[in-house]
Amino acid sequence: MATTTVSNPSLAHKLRGISGEAVKFGIVGLSGVVVNFAVFWVCINGLHLASLRSNIAATLVAIATNYLGYRYWLYRDRDAASRKREITLFLLFSGAGMLIETGVLAFSVYSLGLDSHFEQLAAKVGGLALGTVFRFVSYRTWVFKAVPEPVAGVPAPEPTGAAAVVAQAELVLATEQIRLAKAE
Repeated sequence: MATTTVSNPSLAHKLRGISGEAVKFGIVGLSGVVVNFAVFWVCINGLHLASLRSNIAATLVAIATNYLGYRYWLYRDRDAASRKREITLFLLFSGAGMLIETGVLAFSVYSLGLDSHFEQLAAKVGGLALGTVFRFVSYRTWVFKAVPEPVAGVPAPEPTGAAAVVAQAELVLATEQIRLAKAE
């Protein structure tokens, strides 16, 4: 009787795998930070909005740009079967991260009395750091879920519903491409 064993990767192997993901997450996040701080600075200096309103506006713009980077670069190979679910969770966890960031800023300004523009920027950096850790864990765990690896000896489940229709359409298209290639 043949048996299959599923190897369980070591902690070192898991950490090596996550380091590349963390670097890419940092690159997308850094571009979001640049957008976030630029919009924040324009809001508090150019538009003369209050710091919390400026922070919320800046974070919302950064969330939109980050989604594009995460979905189409970092997590492009992850399961995208349910975009509505993905976007809903992304916005939910991004909103929670924004609350963390804004909470740190509000505490700094209203409880500690640090209200100069540079003190507000420093508080924003601290809040952004805490929010980023929260977002990284949330996005990789619940939003951009990895496609499960096939296990040797275990057949993949047959698609049902819309997935079955898509699979059938892809099969028809692949067959047509082969037929056209042979005709040339």
